[in-house]
Amino acid sequence: MRTDMSYFNVSTAKVVICLAFLAALGTASGQAPTWDPHTKKPLEKYDNPPAYIFRLETSPRMVSPYGGFISYQVNVDANGNNIVGDAANECSISVDPTNGSKMAIGWRQFNSVLSNFRQGGWGYTTDGGVHWTFPGVLENNVFRSDPVTNSNETGTFFYLSLLQTFCDNIYRSTNGGQSWTELQADGLAGGGDKEWFTIDKTNGPGHGFQYQSWDTTTCSGSGQFSRSTDGGVTWMTSIAIPNLADLGTLDVDTNGNLFIGGEGDSNNVFYCIRSSNAQIGNQTPMFDQVTSVNMGGVLGGGGINPAGLDGQLFLAIDRSGGPTNNNIYMLASVVPSGRSTTDVMFARSTDDGLTFSAPHKINDDPVNPNKWHWFGTFSVAPNGRLDAVWYDTRNAANNTDSQLFYSYSTDAGVTWAPNVAVSAAFNPFQGYPNQSKIGDYITIVSDNTGGNVAYSATFNFNPSRNQHEEDVYYVRVFPGGQKATPTPTPTPTATPSPTPTATPCDSGIIINGCFETGSFSPGWVIDGNNATPVVTNTLSHGGVYSAFAGDAPDGFCVGGVEALGDSSFYQQFTVPAGGGTLSFWYWTCTTDTIQFDWQDAYITDSNGQILQTIFHQCTNNQAWVNQTVNMAPYAGQTVRIKFLVHEDGFGDLTGMYVDDVVLPGTSGTPTPTPTATATATATATATPTPTATPTPTPTPTPTPRATPTPRPQPTPRPRP
Repeated sequence: MRTDMSYFNVSTAKVVICLAFLAALGTASGQAPTWDPHTKKPLEKYDNPPAYIFRLETSPRMVSPYGGFISYQVNVDANGNNIVGDAANECSISVDPTNGSKMAIGWRQFNSVLSNFRQGGWGYTTDGGVHWTFPGVLENNVFRSDPVTNSNETGTFFYLSLLQTFCDNIYRSTNGGQSWTELQADGLAGGGDKEWFTIDKTNGPGHGFQYQSWDTTTCSGSGQFSRSTDGGVTWMTSIAIPNLADLGTLDVDTNGNLFIGGEGDSNNVFYCIRSSNAQIGNQTPMFDQVTSVNMGGVLGGGGINPAGLDGQLFLAIDRSGGPTNNNIYMLASVVPSGRSTTDVMFARSTDDGLTFSAPHKINDDPVNPNKWHWFGTFSVAPNGRLDAVWYDTRNAANNTDSQLFYSYSTDAGVTWAPNVAVSAAFNPFQGYPNQSKIGDYITIVSDNTGGNVAYSATFNFNPSRNQHEEDVYYVRVFPGGQKATPTPTPTPTATPSPTPTATPCDSGIIINGCFETGSFSPGWVIDGNNATPVVTNTLSHGGVYSAFAGDAPDGFCVGGVEALGDSSFYQQFTVPAGGGTLSFWYWTCTTDTIQFDWQDAYITDSNGQILQTIFHQCTNNQAWVNQTVNMAPYAGQTVRIKFLVHEDGFGDLTGMYVDDVVLPGTSGTPTPTPTATATATATATATPTPTATPTPTPTPTPTPRATPTPRPQPTPRPRP
């Protein structure tokens, strides 16, 4: 058990003190007034001391599919379960550029929503974000905030965080974020409120240098910028930034020039500020170019995020080596003139920051003064593609429930792809840890096929507080997702089967596609055993048998006990050179009325990574439906057809029959069937060509409740 989440044995006197403290908090937990980012008031300050935590409750971790995307909860306990009663937000992600399956996320960890005392939480993954481990906090019972993580070109991770003194620390990890080493005593890395840092990854004289900037609430009062020439261990005396520009980020171009983005502290003007000599270790950095940038508005605070920012400025540089190399890009959620809500705006420079384009609005919905597009952030992929994500309320009748949205650009930001929602909707006003905000930012790191996003959302419901909780999530976004609808796939129209399928079952590529052996053998692999899929003669489309995933196949989802987890099976095969059309029939049943269960079909690669979501639904067709899939994009590749039913263990049974799975082609030696493993549904990739990644290690599955308890339903979670 981790020390930061432990059950403490304390004296009776301490218990009385603790209860009195929590009672006082409860009377003062009303919504805080909105915050103005242009005042001198700091965003982060020490208010509550550490609180004693008495908590044993857990619930299953949240896995939230939406369209072609899947969000995985990051802040989980040692058994992979959600921690009931805590809060986590303001998350920053790093990805190992030498092994994209290794990532780390830092966040503000609140052990109890009754206290705003926060610590430096972190989690890591080794399987591409499907499963996460949360070992604890950087220092137990030490106030930390504003986490920022980064990776150098060799995969060494760094974690910067703010202390209550407004000084900060750098931590380093050489094992993918599994453990961290503090590089200096607390507070000796300089710093100030809303600090950010970047690393020089070029081959120039500044290679490995770290650069840090912050806002006007400083640690020492001497300035807003510092540099480390020894990998973050020691830091120079801070110096001032022109125009006191703050609330932004930094980056380095391929020539080693440092660029800082921010908004002027007193004039609300955005700036791109260059230092050409920061890369020279024996020289004091000088800022030799200051360019004002029109972002189409100003930064806002409060509003939809009452005690925090509605978004900060992000600056990033193209280092692709191609025609767009060293382009400088700036993005922010800003309040346009005459508005009180925000849009995601973008500007670019193609001349080393000397001039910038006119601002471009990335959110493509019609201008609506009641809609928010907030926490906008972006990154530049190694191939020059731009990926942007943000929270968006365009689909909310109440104008505040938010979804994570995504868009990308392949022409240096001149045009952007149609926006697509990549998460279910959530209420941003719930789960406040005695502090009325969900942090101040989210982050993304891109590779050549997609982007890795760390964000906060309130999908988990806490029945003891009758509201949802703030948690940290990981989702992979990718250009192929633009083909997905921003809402779940509509229920197909049930089609009767008057005649047999054109190609006789088992005469093509798929082995035992009609299940007429009376079992899954040969050909099929069971990889989800909650509940274990079966071959049954209860119902069939053609012949005697069909396969069933889910619960109660003999009762058509009537009666029985619902399992908790995934029931799934797949077959691996090589797609013919001509591709062809895969066809199958399915019959769905469910008694779920809130849609916490689902029925899915996928095309995956040989490691279980999703290449295509055929459908994601929770339907009660009770009729055979035919589904076809064009396999031309996967011609010559080894792939899997996978069927999955997910259930939440609350007693509302869900299931799916599958029959007559056919792919025409010359039948030959089947692709060797891999050994069955409990492979979780993996992250989608951008192209049909799979990228080999290790098979995810299964998360231990919680034991289902013997007697399902009534599910709280004051604010049902929208179906993913």
